[in-house]
Amino acid sequence: MDFIGTILWPLRWVVEAILVGFHNVLTAFGMDTAAGSTWVLSIVGLVLVVRACLIPIFVRQIKSQRRMMEIAPRLKKIQDKYKGKRDQFSREAMSRETMALYKDTGTNPLSSCLPLLIQMPIFFSLYTVLHNAQQEKVGIGLLNAALSNSFGESALFGAPLKETFLGATTWEVRLMAGAMVVIMTASQFITQLQIVSKNMSPETKASPMFKQQRMLLYFLPLVFVFSGLSFPLGVMFYWLTSNVWTMAQQFLVIRNMPTPGSEAALAREERLARRQQRKGLPSITVTEIESAPAVPKTTQRTQPVGKNRSKKQNGPKK
Repeated sequence: MDFIGTILWPLRWVVEAILVGFHNVLTAFGMDTAAGSTWVLSIVGLVLVVRACLIPIFVRQIKSQRRMMEIAPRLKKIQDKYKGKRDQFSREAMSRETMALYKDTGTNPLSSCLPLLIQMPIFFSLYTVLHNAQQEKVGIGLLNAALSNSFGESALFGAPLKETFLGATTWEVRLMAGAMVVIMTASQFITQLQIVSKNMSPETKASPMFKQQRMLLYFLPLVFVFSGLSFPLGVMFYWLTSNVWTMAQQFLVIRNMPTPGSEAALAREERLARRQQRKGLPSITVTEIESAPAVPKTTQRTQPVGKNRSKKQNGPKK
């Protein structure tokens, strides 16, 4: 076993366990054990488990992105300070000030890539599992010889899950693979477009970070165009389901937790204002809601005052 195989061994075992677990559940409900639909739904179940486990990391990613957007004006000042200076001293000074800013504010520019980096080993593990099933190799865990052969030979609407667009032997494979590539590319583009067009403040759009986001808007979808043509259909189902999850998750985050000052934040304030009007309450902005001080609850009970004690407090009547 090579070095990469040794690293991926535990993940491959977990991937096989989840696939076989969902496959057993689906067959227990009466689905055909060798049907492609059974294995596709097992892959979808694998995506749901993986992405549910990544929700805490995604929340940290959102918080880190917020901090990066908040410090974007300060980062731009540092870059403007050393703009046009190409000597070694200036480059080192700009690097030190930038790293000091990241440290003081607790930000990490690489945190936005963390969920994707964590998913890549799982993606490669699934690819290895399916590739071995194509060659009728027994898995390292619960994917025995019978299940491995069933996975490799299964087909959905006449398209074997082990085949690729480039190596397709039937038109069903090319049609399904081509449609999935289009959907994967569109979902990735929409996800990035939501961020760039709706969830960035005017200050961020004026910073160099916005140019990087614009590049990702057009670059990432192209990755699926070229890579999707050589991936087996089973792996593409995993990637497509993950893309749809990401798109829906990003929509909910932008709608309910938008970046302050962004177009999405203004739209949320309008929704809250309309909701307040329907209830007959005065309009209130998101900023006012978030900055309003908490009113402490009084738990001390008011003691009753007797007549004699009340007379002493108020003084004698004149």
